[in-house]
Amino acid sequence: MKGADIIGWIASAILIATLARQTWTQWHADNPSGVSHWLFAGQIAASVGFVAYSWLLHNWVFIVTNVLILLTAIVGQIVFLKKAKS
Repeated sequence: MKGADIIGWIASAILIATLARQTWTQWHADNPSGVSHWLFAGQIAASVGFVAYSWLLHNWVFIVTNVLILLTAIVGQIVFLKKAKS
């Protein structure tokens, strides 16, 4: 593994941990105030594009990172919609 890849994986881990914590916090909140479902819709659309782009570049750091970001956006959207209904 190259030094640049190590930096990329560490940065990816930090970003995913941050997004996972935010999603967890939102899941346990009583209501989704202050959060727009457009945030997650935009994140999902952008993440799909970045996954495709990363795949074309054959860059595994970005493929994995962007797939995980896509998953956090999908979970975030589901949580938001469930909280908005209640």
